Amino acid sequence: MRATQRMPTLIIMLRAPGVGRGKSRLAAGVGRAEAWRIQRMLQARTLRIAHDRRWRTILCVTPDNAVRAAIDGWPRTMMRVAQGPGDLGARLKRALRGRRHVAVIGADSPQVTRAHIASAFAALKRGAFAIGPCTDGGFWILAARDGDAAAAAMTGVRWSSAHTLDDVLGRLGALPIELATLRDVDTAADWATLRRTAGRTPVGG
Repeated sequence: MRATQRMPTLIIMLRAPGVGRGKSRLAAGVGRAEAWRIQRMLQARTLRIAHDRRWRTILCVTPDNAVRAAIDGWPRTMMRVAQGPGDLGARLKRALRGRRHVAVIGADSPQVTRAHIASAFAALKRGAFAIGPCTDGGFWILAARDGDAAAAAMTGVRWSSAHTLDDVLGRLGALPIELATLRDVDTAADWATLRRTAGRTPVGG
């Protein structure tokens, strides 16, 4: 039990997949059915790499009834908690509060690996925060020694914009250790770029 309590915590922010549910910017370019397929592929890959004995993984899910629903591809062995109401900042704040040595990611970047996640937790030995930028001005991971300190930086952020990373950096109160810059998939152009640079579908399938 003590070993489990000392383990860092990885939180994955997940939306229950469904045609026409989420990924609206991607769906505008590839269609709702294809966006749903891509969403499921991205989630499946993220969940595979999230399973690691070096940390415990918690799924922070929306809608809230997804906490107990049987959802194809979501492991029953991973603890689920509800995201609750509000914008992304409010939901991240709720997920981070009260936790120590915690990192939060989404399921939008097929470039994330276990080594990337491990590097975020390792960086907390050298600094209070670590952050992994995305090429679009967002971030793919935020790690913190003190989840309450990270939660305090989630208010007043211009989410899903080119200003997201800068807004968070300006609110953390301490310069975070910067991790690898990765691409995520929010639009059809993002998906096309990742497929082109990888030479194949980046998450398989």
